[in-house]
Amino acid sequence: MILIGMYDSSYTRRVAIAMALYGMPFEHRAWSVGRDFDRIRQYNPLGRAPTLVLDDGEVLTESAMMLDYLDDVVGRERALMPTTGIARRDAQRLIALATGAIDKAVLIVLERVFRPVEMHSEAWLSRCRTQVEGALHEIDRACAARAGHDWLVGEAMSHADIAVACYATHLRESLPLDLSPWPALRAHVDRSEALPVFRQHYIPFDAPVPTSKASA
Repeated sequence: MILIGMYDSSYTRRVAIAMALYGMPFEHRAWSVGRDFDRIRQYNPLGRAPTLVLDDGEVLTESAMMLDYLDDVVGRERALMPTTGIARRDAQRLIALATGAIDKAVLIVLERVFRPVEMHSEAWLSRCRTQVEGALHEIDRACAARAGHDWLVGEAMSHADIAVACYATHLRESLPLDLSPWPALRAHVDRSEALPVFRQHYIPFDAPVPTSKASA
């Protein structure tokens, strides 16, 4: 398989970490949606990262779809997503909150990078930041409720742990955002980021360079 995208993309990074944990070998092409837009579009018409090219040539173009595929390949017993019940809903809820936060953060970064300062809507940027902080507040509550446990859902790492850590690190570096107001979340992120599999699939955030073709 070929995973296209840079590890400063938390979307790409969470797929890479899952594949590593599953022991799935893959070729990593660290292509940027800015400078490598046309190369990515040879596989993905959206020119977005991550893009996952399967061994049979099929192309997956959204990180949640990629993780669903990988979970299906390894089977229910090994999948990093709980299969049913409250645990599954809890994991999905945390992933949705973390995804919502990073989606808003990406919009903030793109607004700053691609639009002249005089055209910024401070009201809109403030609204996005409020949404980010609201999501982090809820995730922090969930992390605090799991004090004494290593993981956010059940007794093993799940996609929720990976998403929360990857997205929060992205938030911390891209906005940038101090996680001190959310101490339980920060502790979970720091603990996760200290693991070898997280360190091996990481590069510091590098803001996108404006081009006429680049896309989020």
